[in-house]
Amino acid sequence: MTALSDENLGTLRSAGGGAGGLALPGYDRSALRAGIVHLGVGGFHRAHQAMYLDRLMAQGEALDWAICGVGVLPHDARMRDALRSQDGLYTLVLKHPDGALEGRVIGSVVDFLLAPDDPEAVIEKMASPQIRIVSLTVTEGGYNVHPVTGEFDESDPAVQADLAPGAEPATSFGLVTEALRRRRDRGIAPFTVMSCDNIQGNGEVAHKMFGAFARLKDPELGAWIEEHVPFPNSMVDRITPVTTDDDRAMVAEQFGVDDAWPVVAEPFCQWVLEGRFADGRPPLEEVGVQVVDDVEPYELMKLRLLNASHQALCYLGYLAGYRYAHEVCADETFVRFLLDYMEREATPTLQPVPGIDLDDYRRTLVERFANPAVRDTLARLCAESSDRIPKWLLPVVRENLADGGEIHRAAAVVAAWARYDEGVDEQGEPIEIVDRLADRLRAAAARQSEDPLAFLRDRELFGDLVDDQRFTAAYLAALESLHRDGAQVTVEVLAG
Repeated sequence: MTALSDENLGTLRSAGGGAGGLALPGYDRSALRAGIVHLGVGGFHRAHQAMYLDRLMAQGEALDWAICGVGVLPHDARMRDALRSQDGLYTLVLKHPDGALEGRVIGSVVDFLLAPDDPEAVIEKMASPQIRIVSLTVTEGGYNVHPVTGEFDESDPAVQADLAPGAEPATSFGLVTEALRRRRDRGIAPFTVMSCDNIQGNGEVAHKMFGAFARLKDPELGAWIEEHVPFPNSMVDRITPVTTDDDRAMVAEQFGVDDAWPVVAEPFCQWVLEGRFADGRPPLEEVGVQVVDDVEPYELMKLRLLNASHQALCYLGYLAGYRYAHEVCADETFVRFLLDYMEREATPTLQPVPGIDLDDYRRTLVERFANPAVRDTLARLCAESSDRIPKWLLPVVRENLADGGEIHRAAAVVAAWARYDEGVDEQGEPIEIVDRLADRLRAAAARQSEDPLAFLRDRELFGDLVDDQRFTAAYLAALESLHRDGAQVTVEVLAG
């Protein structure tokens, strides 16, 4: 068994990549220089952005665009320790539908800093002229967007602490803003802030939220950021399940590598990126990234078809007794339901998407969900729903309500979320609700026996949908069916 490290790459190369033909970095990692600081290093970032940069480096390019990871939260110490023990190296394993495994050691991450330990080191790293991009995967909830108003939620205690005069920055807002202040004061060009999170208009959202924080902290600095710092939009796509101990054992057995935190993912990968940068960027178009003028048609396609369809299958599938996405997509009734949602409710709300055949895209999505090798858990897809449903599914509902379109499948998905948050499945087994608003959601779901609209009355999440009789009629019918007949029968009726 070979531990991952720069020192051991030579041993692995001489062994032909280990037992399973593991692809290895062929470039000189000692020549790499960090040009990107990335906040929020998790599985998706390492399966996506870091992988694209590794591809460029394998071609002898972008050697000055390596990644310095940053953990903003205390629990990010686990990732820091794993990556530092391996010189930033880790294994990415693509799981093909036929069971084939394709492994590669990714070498584009060269350092990792933990902000709670040393915020000054993180700020100075971002303030360095060598850093030209600060990228983000801080999750949907990491932007402090008020779910109803869409404005920056400055009431968050951590944000309030960062806004206090003389405070040592602790949030991503405080860290990035202070780094930009130092660059301005030192006459250094600003970096580009590049969101890679799964939210519509992610660059615009980052621009609005970081700009709002900066104006609250220092109005002059906020104005400077508004004028000089680009926040390009992007659309990112790759199904990346949470790494398990079984995955670690698989990497050890298949490739002969001891990896503290490998990443597994599906073969499909897509990145559409708006080409607005302050101080250059890697030539990502050379390794399959679509660099475009307008990302919106692509992101709406992905958020309303892929992401919202994940929500459409996860609660109903879990209640029906399934635990993995591929199990749900082996059920023809669920597949009909998903395709009907995509074709009859989501697609009518989309703009034309250049170069994309939407019929083919919808079919490909179901094939991706059905990949048994990925073993994407429904529990993962059901997590953090209060950040996901309002951004992915409810815009579809609102557009169709305004235009007279169909809404009963989406209403059933919301009802299934409400039923799921009762915390007990149809077999009487407990459900763990993983959500920042878990207590509030569970309490609302518990009141449904006396008030069937209790869950929907949360106006911070649902706005005025509780006042729309067409929506509430569809919602109540689905919720009653879920309680009376169960999820399988409810889906059968919806799928016709």
